[in-house]
Amino acid sequence: MRDATATRRVAAVTGETPVARAVLIAVAVTFLGIVLIFPIIVVFVEAFRNGFAAFLAAFDDPDARAAIRLTLMVAAIAVPLNLVFGLAASWAIAKFDFRGKNILITLIDLPFSVSPVVSGLVYVLLFGAQGLLGPWLKAHGIQIIFALPGIVLATIFVTFPFVARELIPLMQEQGSGEEEAALSLGAGGLRTFLTITLPNVRWGLLYGVLLCNARAMGEFGAVAVVSGHIRGVTTTMPLHVEILYNEYNFVAAFAVASLLALLALVTLAAKSYLEWRYGGAIASAIPRR
Repeated sequence: MRDATATRRVAAVTGETPVARAVLIAVAVTFLGIVLIFPIIVVFVEAFRNGFAAFLAAFDDPDARAAIRLTLMVAAIAVPLNLVFGLAASWAIAKFDFRGKNILITLIDLPFSVSPVVSGLVYVLLFGAQGLLGPWLKAHGIQIIFALPGIVLATIFVTFPFVARELIPLMQEQGSGEEEAALSLGAGGLRTFLTITLPNVRWGLLYGVLLCNARAMGEFGAVAVVSGHIRGVTTTMPLHVEILYNEYNFVAAFAVASLLALLALVTLAAKSYLEWRYGGAIASAIPRR
């Protein structure tokens, strides 16, 4: 009864007629269908166009397997590093006041506004053979560009805001009352973090890690600049899809793309579950005022 009353109140406040609401919903669903659902369906249809055997054959290619291994390796390195950075940055911003706090927040948001291609180019200018540090790196036998380190650096750059941006508002809303109480009772900083801070943000942390991992595996622009497109060596899954498509090997291209899409769908399912579970956890973790 209360839900029905609340619904009528919302409708009265917005002043929208049932026809207007139906039109808005139809526009939203149509837009999602055109730009999201239909393309994903096309990817899977094209991947299985020549049958399941042809789909599996795309992954018998050593270059495809190398691209999958490299993608997983880059994500396995970049995501934990971003997790550590996100925890440290969000804890510092939410729990302490210090000079340069606003600058740090702005820098965390920087990858959202800078093109991934530009970020990749910056690393080339810094670590490339003709870059600022290139001659020194070459003299010491260190290769960053056109190698795994460059790909990891570019991936970290475009993905490091995700964990921090999930945790900062959560920690700010929770405040520092529980941590202060634990410290006043004699708990050390590490114990306070492990027993108070970390459990309170666990769902938000996992949510941010999922988004970070999805972006890390699907990143194209920055990785394309620093990788050199060395087939079977520095090509991640998105780059391998591009190579196959440019060679008119459409079945194999869509097969690898479908694996990326499947990973995205799994991430979406996990994200939806966390949103359902995470909402209650956040509500119970926020201190009452």
